Amino acid sequence: MPAAKASALVAVLLVAGYAAALASATTYTVGGVNSWMTGVDYAAWASDKSFVVGDKLLFSYVREEHTVTEVSKSRYDDCFGKDMASEDNSSGLTTVTLATPGMHYFICIVPDHCAGGMKLAVNVSAAPPPGAAAGGALRVPVTVPVVVAAATGALIKLAQL
Repeated sequence: MPAAKASALVAVLLVAGYAAALASATTYTVGGVNSWMTGVDYAAWASDKSFVVGDKLLFSYVREEHTVTEVSKSRYDDCFGKDMASEDNSSGLTTVTLATPGMHYFICIVPDHCAGGMKLAVNVSAAPPPGAAAGGALRVPVTVPVVVAAATGALIKLAQL
């Protein structure tokens, strides 16, 4: 196979691979424009989203004024998480990958924040809902490198979306 044809095939395969990755995972900024703070209705924010295994939750908040702690259902209901440990949970930017299907519960353990509504429950499916891919909806992560093969076969990083 001539080098130009091989390069074109590599380009097609790379683009197809990135398109599959784009279609299979989404990074959600928790709370949207409001981010992770008191006074936001996180149940309403999550209500129109379909979370699947592999998706990420990006919690953005004022550093050391809030926390992100994943807890059990009972601790979520009781707003109790003081003895729970979460890696890097007060840095101001916490990303959680939803690695398993089922309910996942998150709270802020700063006194009175959870009781004031700073808590999130998400239901994670093992796969996208039926028809999601067929409907043409593209699930796009926050940042995805786009790579294309040049005619010579050298890879060029074109953009950070």
